[in-house]
Amino acid sequence: MTSDIQYRSSLLAKSLKESVEPNFINNSDAYLKDIVEKFVDKQRIAGLAVVDNTGKVITQSSTLPQSLLQSQQTVITNVMDADLENGVFTTYNNKRMYIFASPLEDGKSVVGALVIVQNASYMDTRIFEIIQNNFIRLLIQAIIVSVLSVLLIRWVIYEPIKTMVDALRLARTGSADKPTQYKVSSFFFQPLAKELSRVRQTLLEARLQASEEAKQTLERLDSPWTSQRLQEFIKDIAKDRKIFLISNREPYVHKKVNNHIVVSPPVSGMVTALESVMQSCGGTWVAYGSGDADRDVVDKKDSIAVPPDDPKYTLKRVWLTKDEINGYYNGFSNEGLWPLCHRAYARPIFRREDWEQYKIANEKFAHAALAAMKYTEHPIVFVQDFHLALVPAIIKKSRPDATIGIFWHIPWPNPESFSILPWKKEILDGILGADVVGFHTQLHCNNFIETVSREVESLVDLERFTITRNNHMSFIKPFPISIAFPLAVDKQTEKTDEEKIRKEFGMKSEFIGLGVDRLDYTKGILERLKAVEIFLTKNPQYREKFTFLQISVPSRTEVKRYQDFRKEVETEVERINNIFKKNSWKPIVLSLKAYSHQEVFRFYRLANFCLVSSLHDGMNLVAKEFVAARSDEKGVLILSEFTGASRELASALLINP
Repeated sequence: MTSDIQYRSSLLAKSLKESVEPNFINNSDAYLKDIVEKFVDKQRIAGLAVVDNTGKVITQSSTLPQSLLQSQQTVITNVMDADLENGVFTTYNNKRMYIFASPLEDGKSVVGALVIVQNASYMDTRIFEIIQNNFIRLLIQAIIVSVLSVLLIRWVIYEPIKTMVDALRLARTGSADKPTQYKVSSFFFQPLAKELSRVRQTLLEARLQASEEAKQTLERLDSPWTSQRLQEFIKDIAKDRKIFLISNREPYVHKKVNNHIVVSPPVSGMVTALESVMQSCGGTWVAYGSGDADRDVVDKKDSIAVPPDDPKYTLKRVWLTKDEINGYYNGFSNEGLWPLCHRAYARPIFRREDWEQYKIANEKFAHAALAAMKYTEHPIVFVQDFHLALVPAIIKKSRPDATIGIFWHIPWPNPESFSILPWKKEILDGILGADVVGFHTQLHCNNFIETVSREVESLVDLERFTITRNNHMSFIKPFPISIAFPLAVDKQTEKTDEEKIRKEFGMKSEFIGLGVDRLDYTKGILERLKAVEIFLTKNPQYREKFTFLQISVPSRTEVKRYQDFRKEVETEVERINNIFKKNSWKPIVLSLKAYSHQEVFRFYRLANFCLVSSLHDGMNLVAKEFVAARSDEKGVLILSEFTGASRELASALLINP
């Protein structure tokens, strides 16, 4: 386009010079004026002008601004000095203009110049059109190429890999029962497919062998419990009946973090104990959806398959209002039943409005479970803990064919303590809707049986440990709950983890003590802090050589008693640290945050001892986790005699906190 405008300007100048030069020499200004006006607004010509050799404008088009010519005076002068035509681009009033000057001669010398000004703004428009058209063309081509590439990748690479991955997953999870060879269409993957077929067949054969071995060990009490043995045990007992577990706490929580949805397990002993069981046995887990992103990930039935990376069972969520949470959970459950069942000497609070919300919430959980098991014959229902005491009776009334168990994860108080509960008969009737009522210890079973015999009309059989009420029999049994916990550890990884933990908490001491608890007044945290103070007072030689790490996850933060307890713990830590701290050392490090099971495992491996000082505890799985984590047979467990775990872990150092 630049060459074109230069060429047209040169042609126009040559054709005009035949008329302009003689009239310029003869000073025919009127004729020259007619010539320049004739070309105004023709063929993108903005105007013409005739200039003498001094730079004076002899004549110009009426539309041609004088300032434009003045700005290009140097160009015009250079043309006359060199006796060579030339043109330049310039911008005037935000428009591109082309100024072309051609020398005028009288036969002997240059006497002036013919100036042609053309509007070159069309070039910008044309360039934009070219770019736009090429961009659209390239975009269409890119889309076509991308679609073809995606289809090619899907047919040639993705589908064969997906087929192989699905086959291996089926073999790993035991969902495929025939070790048949599978085929892939892609030539490139044929060798890999053949090898994976052999691996898959080997996995299935190994699983079949493990299943047979598990069946053979079902009757052997000394055989270790494995996921495979548990599956076979459930198959043998349940006869393929489906399992429905109901709890307040959900095993996986979805939360929004920086516009992303993050899934994580909650801090809960109940979840720790039961999640591995559900992964082994499958089924449906009904629980309250507490995460702010929980609704975003469920289907139309409020369900989602979990675990996220390898689904083994279904999580069905129940939605509760703010009033229901405040009354049912914070109020009746945690300000009423929790202190009632624990000998921590916190006075229980009972409100009529909390009880009403407790009943509403229990009905919601029961109806959600009933909806999930609608098309299931003879379901097995496993209700968890004191939050859902009314659920067994509600489900039993609608589904008498269901086998229902309830496990009470906290202590059951003596009859005198329980008798102060205003709605004790309703709670007992709800629990006795279950076919099996489980506690951690025989003492709690005895307390429950004695409570029932005092409070409601029933038939108690102490030989079989059964209670019959309203023609329904319930078995009362102790089931000391336990854990599935990792034992393998790499020595180099362990050393690196220890260095990271010490650096994170600034601990340079030789000896490390550990406490891991929810921030709860029943866990004896204040008592153990006092124990650290007494220890350092009586044994000053351990100052700067010993640090106690207390990991406490804030719990039930909306309940005032727990808010006050957090302040008490923080104040006590600060007081003790102020007494003993020296240089960069302080005796107690307090961390109020949640950690994953893998992170807690690192803490267990680091500590010289773990201190469990619960004032009253149904079991306490931290004690068992610490023992399980110490496959090196090092470390010492200091355990409260008021925990259920003390009945089993009798070799620990038992204390009265």
